[in-house]
Amino acid sequence: MKYNKREKAIVLLADGTIFHGKSIGKKGTAFGEVCFNTGATGYQEIFTDPSYFGQLMVATNAHIGNYGTHEDETESDSVKIAGLICKNFSFSYSRPSAEGSLEQFFEKQNVLAISDVDTRALVSYIRDHGAMNALISTDVDNIAELKKQLADVPNMAGLELASKVSTKESYFYGDENATYKVAALDIGIKKNILKNLAKRDVYVKVFPYNAKFEDLEAFKPDGYFLSNGPGDPEPLVEAQTLAKEIISRNLPLFGICLGHQVIALANGISTYKMHNGHRGINHPVKNLITTKGEITSQNHGFAINREETEKHTDIEITHVHLNDNTVAGIKMKSKNCFSVQYHPEASPGPHDATYLFDQFIENIKNA
Repeated sequence: MKYNKREKAIVLLADGTIFHGKSIGKKGTAFGEVCFNTGATGYQEIFTDPSYFGQLMVATNAHIGNYGTHEDETESDSVKIAGLICKNFSFSYSRPSAEGSLEQFFEKQNVLAISDVDTRALVSYIRDHGAMNALISTDVDNIAELKKQLADVPNMAGLELASKVSTKESYFYGDENATYKVAALDIGIKKNILKNLAKRDVYVKVFPYNAKFEDLEAFKPDGYFLSNGPGDPEPLVEAQTLAKEIISRNLPLFGICLGHQVIALANGISTYKMHNGHRGINHPVKNLITTKGEITSQNHGFAINREETEKHTDIEITHVHLNDNTVAGIKMKSKNCFSVQYHPEASPGPHDATYLFDQFIENIKNA
């Protein structure tokens, strides 16, 4: 049986703490910032989400891989997590429409994953001590050397990662005869965002992370979009400059996640690294405009400064996270610009917030 051949593996945290497990198959070592996602489903979308680039993902759900994988459920061209840490890994799957197992999916993508880890204890530790750099490895007899290697891994704070996942060349998505045209800056864009825009009669041109305003303007778009993505937003100076230019011209602008943070920075509002971030498909948000609650899909380790946002004369807070009162959405009072910290396209997750794409289209219509 395959289960008998699995080798010992470890999770080594930056503070020296070790958790034990077993390898899924691939041998080696993977480095990244350890974080956890509380979603019960949607593992394939999570693993291929560019926002997770450079992170070791701890799955809080007890079973991972049980419904296999499907091509339609990838959010980018490859797995973006640095590695997976889970409790029970399913080598077999039960969904009739699945195209293969998660094990096969990881083998093709050369992803290191370990299971049989006490993920409840690990998540509890991260919640208490915060997200930190870590490694997973099958080299369990060489701890001293692994610690040296881990010490050289750069901290997520100050790390620019958008360039690692952004498209190298511009490309189009949707029907070229659509009613609306949107120029999207790819700083880690998910496929389902493009699907949501195309579904609303939008033809999208997606631009690389360092594109200039003139590049986007040449497409003659009706609106502009700043995508989600990985890493610290502060080093994204070019994206901030682009956002400032769009805002100064009062053109319709919508930002999601990292794009939301870039818009805040463009308005002089600072960002900060969170203790352990928000990652899951069950995060409660209150819409302050409608007073309605929303269950949302979230994936971010940085947030915008609430005190500075409240003091800004041209910014209104539109959404707040009900667990910790962090800013979950903003809009500009004098400009055609709004953004949210969470993921209205979900994938995975609930669809409570898909109305935000309709709001963007309304903003374009009324521009």
